[in-house]
Amino acid sequence: MPHIVKSTVLNAPTDTVWNLLRDFNGHDRWHPEVATSAIERAQASDKIGCVRRFKLKDGSELREQLLALSDLEQSFSYCLLDTPIPMFNYVAHVRLLPVTDGDRTFWQWESRFTTRPGDADGLTRMVAEQIYQAGFEAIRQHLKAAA
Repeated sequence: MPHIVKSTVLNAPTDTVWNLLRDFNGHDRWHPEVATSAIERAQASDKIGCVRRFKLKDGSELREQLLALSDLEQSFSYCLLDTPIPMFNYVAHVRLLPVTDGDRTFWQWESRFTTRPGDADGLTRMVAEQIYQAGFEAIRQHLKAAA
């Protein structure tokens, strides 16, 4: 079972980063792989159990469900419901922590999932680089542009 853990430090306070990441339907505004996103059934994007349906730039459509969200801990968890990618039982966690030296943010993004035999290495690299690392860089650029 692949277990991916990626982290970075951003030069912005956790409240600033949390305001961007907290919106479970906001990733189409900052992640370079996401073209469009909508919450199903017109639910609020911070309602536990809400489902986001989104399209990637390549036209693939995915559905993810919000499992937990904590403003106090600046964290959320979600799972993958539908995807054309052969990943199963995907559950991810995002957590922010303050770096008090310079009022910066430590951002950890991790997941576990299962795959078909032989697919684990390629899918692990894809998630780690094209999703997580690309997301880190996109937020970094978004914060620079807003400053």
